[in-house]
Amino acid sequence: MDKIIIKDLGDGLILRRSNQGDTDALAAFNGKIHPDNEAERMPIEDWTRDLMEGENPGFNPDGFTIVEDKASGQIVSAMCLINQTWTYEGIPFGVGRPELVGTLPQYRRRGLVREQFKVIHEWSEQQGDLAQAITGIPYYYRQFGYEMAVYLDAGRFCSLPAPVEEEVFELRKATEADVPFMALCYENGHQRGVLNCLWNEAQWKHELKKRPKNINRRDLFIIQRKTGEQMGYIAAAPTLWGSDVVVITSFELKPKVSWWEVTPFIARALGKLGETFAASENSEHGASGGKTVQSIGFVLGEEHPAYQIYGYRMRKKASYNWYLRVPDMIKFLTRISPVLEKRLADSICINYTGELITHFYRSGIRWTFEQGKITNLEPWQGEWHAAGACFPDLTFLQLVFGYRNLADLEDMFADCWAHNEKAMPLINSLFQKKASYLWPIS
Repeated sequence: MDKIIIKDLGDGLILRRSNQGDTDALAAFNGKIHPDNEAERMPIEDWTRDLMEGENPGFNPDGFTIVEDKASGQIVSAMCLINQTWTYEGIPFGVGRPELVGTLPQYRRRGLVREQFKVIHEWSEQQGDLAQAITGIPYYYRQFGYEMAVYLDAGRFCSLPAPVEEEVFELRKATEADVPFMALCYENGHQRGVLNCLWNEAQWKHELKKRPKNINRRDLFIIQRKTGEQMGYIAAAPTLWGSDVVVITSFELKPKVSWWEVTPFIARALGKLGETFAASENSEHGASGGKTVQSIGFVLGEEHPAYQIYGYRMRKKASYNWYLRVPDMIKFLTRISPVLEKRLADSICINYTGELITHFYRSGIRWTFEQGKITNLEPWQGEWHAAGACFPDLTFLQLVFGYRNLADLEDMFADCWAHNEKAMPLINSLFQKKASYLWPIS
């Protein structure tokens, strides 16, 4: 296949787009660079192959950037962009998800990732995305304009519950015929967070077809009464975490179903499900297996109804964070302005008319309101002390996405403030602390 060259980087290196002919080489490269241990090598290779086969609705085989040694043809650095749509309290916006960012050790500190981010960000902008989101190592992605601004992988763990003599519910493997029902349940849970990731029918079906070892694959199960009535679904990691924890990463019910009634069953069912996973892994690895289920994990975000049922016996899993990037804050705020106006209408600042200036120390935004409506958002370049509120670096993103409120940020950053009688109530009315849990397209 022809190689589409993006840029000659010098030193015998070129930056180019991937094509389907790169599948084996990319899988081997990612399997070498990204695993924390040998057991993760194949799961990461299978993730790469599932991306490159062209059946993932959020990805095309030309979605990787590749830095290649011209003489040997060796891949020395690569990353990709996975397309998806998120919502901000119901308002959709495009998101580009950079992932699988890696460079061979001997080629690091040459700016190869920076060159690729320039391209990835340009691709994302060309398709109309308003934000980019990535998971990754501490601090690193801040240098490319990202801020940790949404919880990642928060959850709760507890020991195996005692069995009961007879269950009212049962689990069965989901099929393509269950996609509309799972989508209904999934969307029913969207009300709990500021941000959600939209899944269309093709994406649900692709999840059911992913390679069994894909590190991002989830086994989907329908929760139903033994009479056949469907109640909800769970998404389970198909391998034990560590050697003894069975984990679910999505758990949703259809409207008007009791969490109190279903959650204890799920906790008991997870023990049996984990035994199945452990037996499979032990069979595959022989004497080196030795896995056995000791506890269960609900990795469902910082907040979830299931935690209220078992909260008294659950220990909290420390959360990490999503990195988010918003290249044009005015464009993003304009997009979500209906949500902001509704918050204002429900607040003490109802029908506000006037201005608000938010300053980021090197730039700012002037807001204009008329009877509670945002009539204009424009860049503002005045001095920081003339602003109504100031936010250092990219901390404003934490406020916008509900990760922190104004009081949190003022406690954490001495140069973050909104101290006058107009700015403080406006900021507190427009932006509220509300945890989100994202199941991204991968």
